[in-house]
Amino acid sequence: MLHPSALFLIIVAISAAAAHGHAANGTPAARFWEEVLPGTPMPEAVAELVQKGIDHSPLVENFTGPYLSIGMCLGHVYVSVCSVERVKKAGTGLFFHEEQVRVGTTMTVSFSPAAVPAILPHAAAAKVPFGNLTAGDVAAMFHIPPGSTMITQVGDTLRACQTVAPPHHHAAASERHACATSLEGIVRAALRTLGTAAGGGVWVAASETPRSGLPLQPYAVDKVTPLDGDSHVACHDEPYPYAVFRCHKIGLSMTRAYLISLRGLHGGPKVAMAVICHLDTSGWNPAYPAFEMMGTKPGESSVCHFMPYANLLFGVKATGAMESF
Repeated sequence: MLHPSALFLIIVAISAAAAHGHAANGTPAARFWEEVLPGTPMPEAVAELVQKGIDHSPLVENFTGPYLSIGMCLGHVYVSVCSVERVKKAGTGLFFHEEQVRVGTTMTVSFSPAAVPAILPHAAAAKVPFGNLTAGDVAAMFHIPPGSTMITQVGDTLRACQTVAPPHHHAAASERHACATSLEGIVRAALRTLGTAAGGGVWVAASETPRSGLPLQPYAVDKVTPLDGDSHVACHDEPYPYAVFRCHKIGLSMTRAYLISLRGLHGGPKVAMAVICHLDTSGWNPAYPAFEMMGTKPGESSVCHFMPYANLLFGVKATGAMESF
């Protein structure tokens, strides 16, 4: 295996070459998306991260980390690296009951500004042996100080991605997951975790939260659109110098998904939010922050959460149903 510094020089050359490519809608990532997910527009936030990976590659430019990612708090298997305090820093109202997903309800919500790093071009990402790296390797490649908050976060991400979730006796607590470092990898990981090889019968949804976040205020639910399927895959960004997404599915036939329209009661534009609800939490870890924040215990109620900025939700279309979101 190459020394991390030598490997880094190779990757920088590949990334720099990619920077002279076409506009976002002509990138290999965009063509792949259109081919695999026909009729499904790429979410704007994701398209921006793809373009950023070409114009301002984190493999070329100085890394500034750390950044706040809520992704690790959206998979109950990894509660050891999450806390109520971490969730609160990311925003207000992230977790809620499914009963709140109906027109006319009011939800107090806020989201901190998002700092998801650029998504690497597939050619560059393929050269990084992500599955074999250690936190020390990453610290050396990106000049991250040992003992820093960021290197701790990087270690959490590597452990989550490199460890196979252990089997659990309860179906609601079993989790399938896979990590990816390019858009092509994210889509393939999601389809594989969803259990389908073809994307033509799959829908993709994302929240339309601006990168600058949402201000704290009460929001009225103006519209609710149920999304097809009863088993879904969510892909969340994890703390790393460049974009790493972990796609996971918890349990079998135990989720519902929605698109809801929120309207700030103190002003501001309407925003469409993707939502996933986990219906059976009886096998979940009691230490999962959602329970404390919602005032419930495992098995007492569903746990729903919004999809954060640039995070993706995948599901299987019903026959003759929706074409895209």
